[in-house]
Amino acid sequence: MNNVKKQFSIRDLENLSGIKAHTIRIWEKRYNLLSPERTDTNIRTYSLSSLQKLLNVTLLYNNGHKISKIAKISNHDITYVVKEIVAKHSQKSQAINAFKLAMVNFDQTMFFNTYNALLQENSFREIFKETFVPLLNELGLLWQTDTISPAHEHFISSLIKQKILLNTEKLQHLEPTKKDKIFVAFLPENEIHDIGLLYINYEIILKGYKCIYLGPTIPMENLEDVLKYFDDIYFVSYFTVFPEKDRINKYLEDFSALVSNYNNPNFWILGRQTHFIDEKTKPNFCKTFHSIDSLVSNL
Repeated sequence: MNNVKKQFSIRDLENLSGIKAHTIRIWEKRYNLLSPERTDTNIRTYSLSSLQKLLNVTLLYNNGHKISKIAKISNHDITYVVKEIVAKHSQKSQAINAFKLAMVNFDQTMFFNTYNALLQENSFREIFKETFVPLLNELGLLWQTDTISPAHEHFISSLIKQKILLNTEKLQHLEPTKKDKIFVAFLPENEIHDIGLLYINYEIILKGYKCIYLGPTIPMENLEDVLKYFDDIYFVSYFTVFPEKDRINKYLEDFSALVSNYNNPNFWILGRQTHFIDEKTKPNFCKTFHSIDSLVSNL
């Protein structure tokens, strides 16, 4: 069972807020902004409420408020001041901080308010590329350093997926305008990291193509059924963790055998595991991409 993290080190605070540990200590000493506890070995630890306060303080500070003025705002009122700023402004740096604050607080309302404020000045595509992608990259590092818990990551990832699905659904009632390719989007068995693939599915449909979205952890033999129904299939997948680096070339070999009787097989792949593909043995019908943008430019 995943436990929500409730105690944070000063390094955790630095990682989440972007404020250097040295500066946090100065604010703590000079303005009494935070009240850390001490371990038996005299190491500072901070509660979840301290982290929440620091994220609020950081958002105000980055928005031009002087730290001396922020220190005079009560803990009760600081939340309202922050929400007013989030409602009025949609700068991307502020939005990322607001999304992190929403994540730490498990605050869906703040997430939606921040997203809707961004949407007034940006398209969904711009929000995803310029705000969600940097946010997700940060969350990956925060999770790896144990700064946030899996519960936090799942919470914010689910909300982002919800927005991708919502925007995809708006397009799906339209008849595809391009008939030269049929895309089949799937993740290999045991691969569950589907945000990237969900967004690629959105881009494919936006470009006017039909995309059959199969989703995560699909056994390879299940793909054979799709081959019976369509010509000019382009399989698309995102290898984040699986296949593992010592099995990825065997996976492509097996895939090649699967489509050996198909007239025009195509397989587009991206994700960090593609770095372990042996270019000398890679099937000719396989094409790797280093980013979503590079794949989209080939649609």
